[in-house]
Amino acid sequence: MKRFMSQVDFKHAAKAAFVGAAAVVLMSLTGCAKGLTAGGLGGATITRVEASELPGPEGQLGTEQRYSYRIGPYDKLIIDVLGIDQFADRRVTADGSGAIVLPIAGAVNLNDLTIAEASERLTQQLRTGYVRNPRVSVNLQESVSRFVTIDGEVEQPGNYPMVADMTLMRAVAAAKGASEFAKLREVVIHRTVNGRQMIALYDLGAIRRGAYADPILYPNDVVVIGDSPSRRLLQQFITVVPLLISPLVTVLDSNN
Repeated sequence: MKRFMSQVDFKHAAKAAFVGAAAVVLMSLTGCAKGLTAGGLGGATITRVEASELPGPEGQLGTEQRYSYRIGPYDKLIIDVLGIDQFADRRVTADGSGAIVLPIAGAVNLNDLTIAEASERLTQQLRTGYVRNPRVSVNLQESVSRFVTIDGEVEQPGNYPMVADMTLMRAVAAAKGASEFAKLREVVIHRTVNGRQMIALYDLGAIRRGAYADPILYPNDVVVIGDSPSRRLLQQFITVVPLLISPLVTVLDSNN
């Protein structure tokens, strides 16, 4: 009987020690670990705006916020002209100025053109070269010039090729998703708008639930996923003392 009681006492003591340690951790988190929003966002050279008000690079708002891919330097393209063998599935790479060189057409500058605009320009150029009623198809094989940067708590941070209709959720998915330590309520998008640096704070979890629209991204945007210090500490506690996990998870999640 005495041996049984000593084991019970030991378990109670262990639980009490764990609760005490957890309380210390929660106090430290409240006092110093505040993630990306510590001290506020923005500064003398950066303007913080509400998530619903972050304009496009040229100031686009509302329904004007859309992006169609535009060809740039070193992009890889696939050109097809119906009925002309030398233009069947032809692979070309734009030079540093965004131009390509094709037989008959010669040098054609496609820089900053949409895919549809590039097809039209090549059509006109081939007509100039006496090709009768050319039917031109242009497809993007690989984007090099346009990209977004995904940083912070994602599985694979880095630069990702920009495609039409790229959104925040799609960009995070391209980076293999948020990491287990991500703080989804602290997702910051950095953007240059008419030469001015702007940022906006998003809640990725709310976007996933459909609480508000998934924001459109533009080339050169930088997305930073915040870090949750409490989740890191929680993992350490689970490894060392796997007791009372459910109540602690609830407390930590409610504050981070």
